[in-house]
Amino acid sequence: MSHWSDTLAVFDTETTGIDTRFSRIVTAYIGLLNSAGEVTEAAEWLINPGVEIPEAATAIHGISTAHARDHGQEPSGAVAAIASTLARYFEQGIPVVAYNASYDFSILHHEMVRYGQEPLMNPAPIVDPLVIDRAVDRYRRGKRTLQMATAHYMVAFDDAHTADADAVAAGRVAQAIIRTHGEELPETPLELHQQQIVWSAEWAENFQAFRRGRGDAGFTASGEWPVRT
Repeated sequence: MSHWSDTLAVFDTETTGIDTRFSRIVTAYIGLLNSAGEVTEAAEWLINPGVEIPEAATAIHGISTAHARDHGQEPSGAVAAIASTLARYFEQGIPVVAYNASYDFSILHHEMVRYGQEPLMNPAPIVDPLVIDRAVDRYRRGKRTLQMATAHYMVAFDDAHTADADAVAAGRVAQAIIRTHGEELPETPLELHQQQIVWSAEWAENFQAFRRGRGDAGFTASGEWPVRT
């Protein structure tokens, strides 16, 4: 029997930093996976962000300022193309997987605002394996990085911290989670999207209480998902 997760779009970015309000996209990848986790469509971007890429960011994704300047696309047009590609999948009702979606969709939102573009309005349905995994396997010990998730769900993962590899791995993890915990999840991707909004808020509230209970009185955690404005 077919399932909506038999066809998933996947999305990932590599950027200049971690603050979604000010960081810029350096590379992006959007692909389409079939039920076997094989890529059937793909689009990718190398962007000249127009600012210096910090050495710490280059150390992660391998793209230097000089390389992006010499080979990257103009950022405004690339950002518009990324958003248009995502919008096309959403319009077709195809869920888009992004690991820690509130990072990638937030940085895209702020990039679109930066270039005077109308941001995606209520992008959905989004599938975030990080949010789902925290909810369905709440007490599992260890970090919840993409690398740790691929190991736990036995998904092959090479070339970490490249947008294409991270996106595809996230999609395969999503499919593995659905196979493993499908009975615990809402039946439709839109229902799952709405549930992830709740789960993200609950996780942030609990994590904030945990940190403050450990003496970090000023710690705050945002549960806003999938876009932090």
